[in-house]
Amino acid sequence: IPFDGNLKVGHNVQIGYFAQNQAQLLDGELTVFETIDNVAKGDIRLRIKNILGSFMFGGEAIDKKVKVLSGGERSRLAMIRLLLEPVNLLILDEPTNHLDIQSKEVLKEAILAFDGTAIIVSHDREFLDGLVSKVYEFGGGKVKEHLGGIYDYLRSHNMESLNDLNATTVFAKTNADDNKKKADSAETSADGSQPAKLSYAEHKEQQKKIRKAEKLVEESEKKISAMEDRLKELDAILCTPEGASDMTVVNEYTAIKQRMDEEEERWTLLSEELEELKAN
Repeated sequence: IPFDGNLKVGHNVQIGYFAQNQAQLLDGELTVFETIDNVAKGDIRLRIKNILGSFMFGGEAIDKKVKVLSGGERSRLAMIRLLLEPVNLLILDEPTNHLDIQSKEVLKEAILAFDGTAIIVSHDREFLDGLVSKVYEFGGGKVKEHLGGIYDYLRSHNMESLNDLNATTVFAKTNADDNKKKADSAETSADGSQPAKLSYAEHKEQQKKIRKAEKLVEESEKKISAMEDRLKELDAILCTPEGASDMTVVNEYTAIKQRMDEEEERWTLLSEELEELKAN
């Protein structure tokens, strides 16, 4: 879309950008710990293990090479790396892609705690809920301000999701709460290049497909969570002298780890299909 004007970056503004392919840009030969240690500065370096643990990289996971991580793990690691860089303006392009529900909540809390400004492009209304307090609608050569969060905006337009938008671009903004060190602004943009609005029947069918895809993603997440819990139990057994030599335990651990890796790949594909359905 053609546009005119000038963009001036404010004094002392340091920009950090998270692209949709950010996770693929990580150095695969580094370990999880090395990836974060390379960007952490000052006293924060003493807390790297705690930070990684809060993003679900606990125990031996910090010694994993990046190249063996799943898509979701790489995305979490890339986000930690960005959050630790000395920036005060974050631009996040679809940051929740490839993240499971628990990871999204961790990221949401991290953004709320970020002492700066965050601009977020996302179709994930659940993730945006609680992050934004104003919505700016761009359409027909005008800009309209709507007070309230994403759900307030959707209700005022009798829409179920951001996918119901036609040729309109929406920005949602939230003001900072300095006492809680929340981001002083966060924005989201819905894709304004959608085709003509679906008929009622087509819309219902699309929503049905989305709900089915969401259910498959949720079921996959539950399977992964159950396998992670079992691996933790087996880890504890393998740390004992008796368990370390018990091949039954070793074989079970290996088999579950393989199934979990396969399920994480399946979860990534299901999540991508879900995002594609939402975008369309």
